[in-house]
Amino acid sequence: MTTLLVVNVNTTRSVTDVIAAAARAAVSPGTTVVPLTPRFGPASVESNYESHLSAVGVLDAVQTYDGPFDAVVHAGFGEVGRDALQDVLTVPVVDITEAAAHTACLLGRTFGVVTSLDRAVPAIHDRLLLAGLAGRCSGVRSVDLPVLELETDPGLTAKAFTEEAARLVEEGAEVVVLGCAGMSGLHAALSAELEVPVVDGVAAAARLAESLVALGLSTSKARSYAAPRPKELRGWPFG
Repeated sequence: MTTLLVVNVNTTRSVTDVIAAAARAAVSPGTTVVPLTPRFGPASVESNYESHLSAVGVLDAVQTYDGPFDAVVHAGFGEVGRDALQDVLTVPVVDITEAAAHTACLLGRTFGVVTSLDRAVPAIHDRLLLAGLAGRCSGVRSVDLPVLELETDPGLTAKAFTEEAARLVEEGAEVVVLGCAGMSGLHAALSAELEVPVVDGVAAAARLAESLVALGLSTSKARSYAAPRPKELRGWPFG
């Protein structure tokens, strides 16, 4: 039986619940999804500052988890932190940004991303560029709603995401990617409305992580993600 740790990058438990539900809906029967919420960090991640703070919280949440697990899903779209997890773990680590983009590339020649805030757009571009996927991305649009307001009026949020996704399709996107973990579960309705595939990053990452475990594959430790050299880490881990 496979156990996946699915780690929210923010400290809001209602967002963790949404992420966990999306992951559980995507994985096979018998796979256990363990959702984690960092014990410290921002309530929502909407800036570079908060993204780097959240990466430390995610590391702490994973490294202090005391049960067995087979893979980790890093559930922050466009956020930093996946690389650090790969340094310290020997199991697969899958980021929802890269999982969603890779999946979209299997479904169409181009994809577009709909995210929450406009200031998140450059960070998403950066993550796609680092992953070698920016050339397939036809655009990134935002609904300009803060993450924690997405749940306030689900109807309004769905309408805003649908409108921006439709613009992406008009501009050439053949696949749409949901660029916010908190909107997991919206993909089916959007796909029916737009008549194009819509990829939920949490679902894609959970299923991909599960597949890597089944294939017996994990992160290479040959160079980039070799374990950190032993040295004093003053004040870490936090008490």
